[in-house]
Amino acid sequence: MTTMGEWELLDITSVKHNASPNDFDELIFYISVRRRPTMYVVNLLIPSCFLITIDLFSFLLPPQNVDRSSFKMTLILGYTVFLLIMNDLLPITGDTIPLINVFFSLCLALMVASLLETIIITKLLCGSSNSSPVPRWIQVVVLQILAHLVCMPRRDKDADVELSSVVAKSKADEWPPEERGAAMNNKALQELRSLGRDLQAIRLQVEQKTGENQSSEDWVQVGLVIDRLLFIFYILFISVSFFTIIVIWCCQLKVKPSMIIFIFISVLVHAPCNSSSIMMNCTQPNPVSLLEALKPVFSIGSVRPVMNTSTATSVTVDFTLFGILGVNEKSQILTTYIWLNVLWNNEFIRWTPEQCGSDYITIPRKELWVPDVVIVEFMEKNTAPFVPYTYVFSDGTIFDPQPVKVVSSCRLDIYTFPFDTQTCTLTFTSYLHRMDAVKLTNFTPVEKTLTNSKQSMTTMGEWELVGITLDKYEREDGEGELNQELRYFVSVRRQSTMYVVNLLLPSSFLITVDLFSFLLPPKSVDRSAFKMTLILGYTVFLLLMNNLLPVTGNTIPLINVFLSLCLALMVASLLETVLITNLLCGSALCCPVPCWITVCVLHILGRLVCLSPKPRDLEGTVIQNPNTQEMKISSLVAEDSKAPEEKGLLDEDKALEELRSLGKDLQALRLQVDQLLGENQTLEDWAQVGLVIDRLLFIVYILFISVSFFTIIIIWSQSIKSP
Repeated sequence: MTTMGEWELLDITSVKHNASPNDFDELIFYISVRRRPTMYVVNLLIPSCFLITIDLFSFLLPPQNVDRSSFKMTLILGYTVFLLIMNDLLPITGDTIPLINVFFSLCLALMVASLLETIIITKLLCGSSNSSPVPRWIQVVVLQILAHLVCMPRRDKDADVELSSVVAKSKADEWPPEERGAAMNNKALQELRSLGRDLQAIRLQVEQKTGENQSSEDWVQVGLVIDRLLFIFYILFISVSFFTIIVIWCCQLKVKPSMIIFIFISVLVHAPCNSSSIMMNCTQPNPVSLLEALKPVFSIGSVRPVMNTSTATSVTVDFTLFGILGVNEKSQILTTYIWLNVLWNNEFIRWTPEQCGSDYITIPRKELWVPDVVIVEFMEKNTAPFVPYTYVFSDGTIFDPQPVKVVSSCRLDIYTFPFDTQTCTLTFTSYLHRMDAVKLTNFTPVEKTLTNSKQSMTTMGEWELVGITLDKYEREDGEGELNQELRYFVSVRRQSTMYVVNLLLPSSFLITVDLFSFLLPPKSVDRSAFKMTLILGYTVFLLLMNNLLPVTGNTIPLINVFLSLCLALMVASLLETVLITNLLCGSALCCPVPCWITVCVLHILGRLVCLSPKPRDLEGTVIQNPNTQEMKISSLVAEDSKAPEEKGLLDEDKALEELRSLGKDLQALRLQVDQLLGENQTLEDWAQVGLVIDRLLFIVYILFISVSFFTIIIIWSQSIKSP
């Protein structure tokens, strides 16, 4: 051996098949070879392990300060590019899925799961301030059970309890009712109470905008526990995977041998013979005498072997499908490998086996008349090994077996790709002779042909043989003569597992990521950049998928429609995100929401998506209105000017004057806080419109994904159950 290459020779064994006297003798060699895994470990496993390790360490990025979702989305994009490179190295088979494909699919699934979990964490950290309290069962399962498992016990609430007690104590220290009447006469005390109310209003607004309530803290704690749990699961998965790869690689476990079967057919030849037009006589019982007696038959080998030309020659055609080599959807071609058996009778040949010493003999095919049986759908030259000999039996029966590589035309329907079943025809007919000269029949029933083909088939590949049927046709030519055809219908079914793993699952992962991206708060996270990165990754995935999808011009596969709809939904969600971002961040100076948008979006669609318009707080509006604040301050000044007596008293009481001055400054400060932190009604309406549209597209996404997954599962299950 001078060429080693990728494979290493391990063993060669042989088995001799003990055939019956009327059967063929077979010698079977089993050649065991083992693949050298070094190149695949270096080029496939190690880069994949690097990428999954990066995704593991990305859990250390604080989601409060870093946009971890964009980081993970970029990592998934890099892993998709890696899959594109990997596609040329991995074997493509439809019978079984290699374990390395399962490993890569699990890596991608973990990356997608970590991205979805990051989206949920970001949602809990940035958008849980107005959420409802954490349900009791989540508190028990996550905050009490899982939190202790991942070493994240719940945070102590003593500081919160102390703060609440202080607030309660301050409220308890209010003036008693019996002293309230006397206190109202004190102008300084009135100003202090007014000053306290303004301070309390500012405190409430600041706490509402920047502070976190207890419900928000609980949701954040839930998110952190889930984040830690997935981080631990990541570590376990990577550890087990690395350990398994090292064990398999270092211990050099025995790979299942690939068996290459070489079948050598040797025929026992010991029959001398003698020849005559009706009965040949052999001078000696040896092959030389039999061959000498057959020479007159060889001289008329170009003539159809019948005594009377009006007698039709009955030709029996039979075949065994040995392998399905492939289907070319673009050229509409099926390539198969068959063992073709043709049987007919030569009336010029007959001898006595006892006299000639043998019941049959093998002679070159070119010495005899051979029927011109062809396959109508044949598109290319037969490239199978040529067998030059045929069997001639003592009763004149001629048995002509030969291998044929059939490249036949076939009308393919790939609408349900990759769950399609194709039915192609193999039509056997005589190219020149009509029905009155050559009659075609089949010897083996089609059920037996199907059984023999399944037992003899060695090349499965992407396709599986599911059925063979037979129809006999008689068609007229232009002169009114009948031609006979034997039309076999061969049904093959595509093994869809590889396409589900390599096409549908990654596409489902990416569309699910886009679905969960709606949970990202558009005010806190740049959702548009995230979706743009996702579309870029999906485009790379389509580039990867292009080599696996069939190319044809008559019909569009349903999977192409599915993938196009996925891309269209991603683009629509990106455009909707741009619109939402504009409404939330750039609508402060916009005109009020038109009435028809208010009715159609806020009242009709809002109720459909369970986002009814928020009731307007009139009291809060008056308080937060700057004009109202100015009017309030002006009224206080006017009141001071109309009461000279009271003003005289204030001149005498410097402390009261300072308090009133401080109150005016505090009211102006409150007005500025309202303008900075409060949202006007127009901005709230436009933001509500954006949220309704966002929720509507989210529901459409859920419906599309549910219907698509349900349809794929039904078609897949039916294709598996179909015979």
